[in-house]
Amino acid sequence: MSDIFSATVPCEDCDERKADLQDTRNEVIDCVQDPTRPGLCTLHYRRPAGDAVAAISASQAQAAKAIVNVFETGEVLGQYGAVTVLAGDPGHLTYGRSQTTLASANLGLLVARYCQREGARFGERLRSWLPALQARDLALDHDWRLHNFLRACADDPVMRDEQDRFFDETYWAPAERAARKLGLQTALGVAVVYDSWVHGSWAAMRDRTDTQGTAAQSGEKAWITRYIATRHAWLASHPNPLLRKTVYRMAAFQRLVEQEAWGLPLPLVVRDREISLATLSAVPPGCYDGPQPGTRSVAVTSPLQRGLDVRLLQLGLCLSGIEEIRADGIFGATSSKWLKAWQQGKGVPATGVADPGTVAKLATV
Repeated sequence: MSDIFSATVPCEDCDERKADLQDTRNEVIDCVQDPTRPGLCTLHYRRPAGDAVAAISASQAQAAKAIVNVFETGEVLGQYGAVTVLAGDPGHLTYGRSQTTLASANLGLLVARYCQREGARFGERLRSWLPALQARDLALDHDWRLHNFLRACADDPVMRDEQDRFFDETYWAPAERAARKLGLQTALGVAVVYDSWVHGSWAAMRDRTDTQGTAAQSGEKAWITRYIATRHAWLASHPNPLLRKTVYRMAAFQRLVEQEAWGLPLPLVVRDREISLATLSAVPPGCYDGPQPGTRSVAVTSPLQRGLDVRLLQLGLCLSGIEEIRADGIFGATSSKWLKAWQQGKGVPATGVADPGTVAKLATV
């Protein structure tokens, strides 16, 4: 049986989103109003089994996904360990390459899938949070231990692979089907639809654009150009200030239209980020496969030390009671301060330096 997915939408958009899901061959299971957040409801749906789509080439798909990665996390390959909680964000705790949310229940689904994977390094540790994640417990917005485990998962190839699968199934595949249903054939056109599936309100903006002519009536390039302008105006006037700040997404797409980059030819520059064969094949930012814990001392240096051993040292300090530390894999002044606090608590010299033995001891997760 296919996995069940969910999407949180404003109640007034629920019928529209249900119709859009059904139009793209998804099975809508139910729609449940959220008692904790008036005005929002959650749609549960099942993706069609064995539904492969390939409207554009693999390299064009990579470029389209990279554009949205830049929008979401500022990085071409995304930030697999990105943990974000913004005041006023209805999604609450968000995580990963394409920033899936606690409020939609998709974060819980992603973590559950990861825990089921063979070789998931942090799977057993994360299982204890699954009930709260699946219940969309908003207290998790401030659960620093969970946040640090999620950050550390970026170093696990199993999590990176699961995120790629999950985001492709949840956002990319339905967006490509929606684009194909409209007759869109260009890589840029599919990228615009994909961005809206990730960002939200695709169906409403599609229908608003159609009032001046459908894609079939207007031609793809004219319709996409008009869609970008329509969505830009909607974002710019949105009552949520966080959405108003995201007008840069449409400005970036408009620039690509002006460049006639309909096939998303590489290299591209989007929001000062180079999207090229080189950047697409690089190691994702903030992901470490070494050095191994215990192979070096960890201290504040210039340049700052980064790596797997630093991340696991920080995670070990967090689990030892220093919950405020951020397990970002970078050892700076703040990490040194928290290491000193741990050393003081142990009655050892508070140097802010961890010798290889201390690193190995703390990094036993």
